[in-house]
Amino acid sequence: MISFGLITEGLSDQIVIENILAGYFKNPDLDIRPLQPERDKDDENKFTGYGSWSQVFAYCRRSRDFQESFQFNDYIIIQIDTDTSQEYGIPEQDENGEFTPEQLIEKVIEKFKQEIGEDFYTQCQQQIIWAISVHSIECWLLPLYYQDSKKSKLKNCLSTLNKEISRKHHFTIDAKNPEYYREISKQYSKHKVLMACYQHNPSLNSFVVDIESKKIVVVLEDEW
Repeated sequence: MISFGLITEGLSDQIVIENILAGYFKNPDLDIRPLQPERDKDDENKFTGYGSWSQVFAYCRRSRDFQESFQFNDYIIIQIDTDTSQEYGIPEQDENGEFTPEQLIEKVIEKFKQEIGEDFYTQCQQQIIWAISVHSIECWLLPLYYQDSKKSKLKNCLSTLNKEISRKHHFTIDAKNPEYYREISKQYSKHKVLMACYQHNPSLNSFVVDIESKKIVVVLEDEW
C-alpha cells in the first residue's frame, strides 16, 4: 500500500487532506501517517499537539525526523496556509500588485527549499506533494457549500464558511473541533464531488494537480 506522511499546521488540516486523498484515489483506507503534529488515531478528539506554521517549518528545517520520514513513507505532503505568509518572510504583493495564488504558492515552495536545503530537496522532491492553501484551508471547503462566486474566495473564508455551515449543520468551526472538520469535509471523500469542486479554488487545484503529476497508483480492493 502506498503511504502518505502528513506535515500540516494542525489536526483540522490533516482531516481535510485525508478526505481529499480518499476522494481522489477512491479509497477510504489509505495508509496516511500524521507526522506533524503527531496524533493518536484512536483519539479523534485529541487537541494536544496542535501545530502551527512555525512548527511546520521547524519540522522541515534540515531535521532528522523530516529526512528520515522519506525512508518510511512513499510520499510526504506538506501543508501550510498563506494568511500568515508575511510572518514567515513572504509578502502577499510587490510593486506590481498582489501576487496570484500560483505566484504565492511558488514563493512558499521556494522558501521551503531553502529551509530543507537544496541538496536534500533535490534528492526528495519527487516524493513531496505541496498543499499550500491560499489563504487558508477553509477556502478549500467553500465549493462544497456555495454555488456562486463565494466558492472561489481566497480571503475571509472562515467567516464565509461559518455562515453556511451554521445554517446547514448548526455549528461553527472557529474552535477547530476535529469532528466538525470531519463532518464538513467528508463530501470530498467522494470522487465525483471532489472532481466537480476542486478546480473552483486555485490552491486546491494546485494540490490536486500536484498529486496527479506524481502518477501514483493505489490498488483498490473494491470500486466504491
